Amino acid sequence: MTGRIWLIAGPTASGKSALGQRLARATGGEIVNADSMQLYAGLQVLSAGPGPEELAAAPHHLFGTVDAADGWSVGRWLRAASDVIVEIGARGRDAIVVGGTGLYFSALTKGLAEIPQVPAEVRRVAATDFDDLGEGAFRARLAEIDPAAAARIAAGDRQRLARAWEVFAATGTSLTDHQASASGALPAGSWTAVALEPPRAALYARCDARLDGMIADGALDEVAALMARKLDPTLPAMKAVGVRELSAHLRGETGLAQAIAAAQQETRRYAKRQMTWMRGQMSDWPRLDAAEPRDQWRQLLALEPALTP
Repeated sequence: MTGRIWLIAGPTASGKSALGQRLARATGGEIVNADSMQLYAGLQVLSAGPGPEELAAAPHHLFGTVDAADGWSVGRWLRAASDVIVEIGARGRDAIVVGGTGLYFSALTKGLAEIPQVPAEVRRVAATDFDDLGEGAFRARLAEIDPAAAARIAAGDRQRLARAWEVFAATGTSLTDHQASASGALPAGSWTAVALEPPRAALYARCDARLDGMIADGALDEVAALMARKLDPTLPAMKAVGVRELSAHLRGETGLAQAIAAAQQETRRYAKRQMTWMRGQMSDWPRLDAAEPRDQWRQLLALEPALTP
């Protein structure tokens, strides 16, 4: 590969897409999606995917390319993104990976363990055990076979605690040991990363304003089209922020104002979860803490003086 690899992470509405666009203009680079919802066709508005002007300004990859009936895993994204990054580099261009899905960036920079599928019965037993034992005793049991996972998984994170136990129960090997054998990561020293972390008040205000704009741009039509397909509600695309809230309105269960308020609240919660992930998993990434796009660009220039202003 001859081009540089840039990684731009940030919570929703933080300005990462605009920064990626400006970087693409400055470098002649190509943009690669690292947002789990922007993968899916039919969610361009609700996922704040690139519009026609952005798509025309620079080559984009893995945006709106997956049908909503198909649920992609992190591993599937990693394989696709890795192939795209290699192809971009072979053209002598920069690859600019932009998104807010922390697991995607973790897989790209640290690799991904190939863990065998856990049988449904094992998952059921783990869920029952969690209910019977409670979190404290369940965590203590996990610590006996995977102390690292028991120590790093946050309090109240039932899903990841159960997952760690399920993997051991199904494979006889701890999740931590599986992860230690991770593969597929970008070569060390081959990438440059930044994480956007604007002030929370400004970020939340943008989240609220974005929902209003999405309604004006056709978000209700997107949700209505998804509802008409009667897709499995457990599919990733059906869990996109706003789908559940706006679906309730379209079914006549809530008023539009109530649905928008609920979606705004969930967007703020989602942004908070993304920032928490970044602080825990990307603590060594340089931070851009400005709120305005022009100031974020100036901060990036300060980190990378060779870029053309």
